[in-house]
Amino acid sequence: MGTENGDKWSKTAVVVIDMQKDFILPGAPMLVRDGEAIVPNVIKTVEVARNRGIPIIWVVREHDPLGRDVELFRRHLYGDGKPKPTSKGCVGAELVDGLLIQEGVQTPNCIRQTVFDAVALDYQRVTVIIDATAAATPDIHIANIFDMKNVGVETPTLEEWCQS
Repeated sequence: MGTENGDKWSKTAVVVIDMQKDFILPGAPMLVRDGEAIVPNVIKTVEVARNRGIPIIWVVREHDPLGRDVELFRRHLYGDGKPKPTSKGCVGAELVDGLLIQEGVQTPNCIRQTVFDAVALDYQRVTVIIDATAAATPDIHIANIFDMKNVGVETPTLEEWCQS
C-alpha cells in the first residue's frame, strides 16, 4: 500500500455488526429480513477494507444461555426448552459463512447507536454502506438511513465506497 493510499485510509475503520447466523439465516430466531441478501456485500466490504489496511471492528452478540444479559423485550426467547439465540458457544452465535474475524474486537451494539455515538464523539466522516446493512423491513432500513443522513452520515452503496 502506497503512502498516499495509506494516508487516505489511516483514520478509517469498518464496523461489522450482528452478521451472525441467528440474525441472518432463514428461520433464525432473531432474523433480520433481507439480512441474507447483504452477506455478499458485507464480505466484499471486509475484503476491500483489509486490502486498504483499514481496521475492522467486529460487533457480535454472545449472550448468556440463561438470558440474564438479554434486553427485556427478548427475554421470552430464553425460556425453558426454547433455543437460546446467539448464546455463547452455540452455532447461531457464529458468523455467517464467508466472514472470518482476524484480530477483531467484539462488543454488543447496533448500527444506528454506533453511528450516533460516533457522531456525538465528533468522529469525522462517519459512513454507513447502505447495501451492506439491513433492518427488519425495508421501510425501517430507509427511515434509519434517512435519520443518519440528517446528522451528516455519509451513505454510499458498496460500489460507490469501493470507488472512493
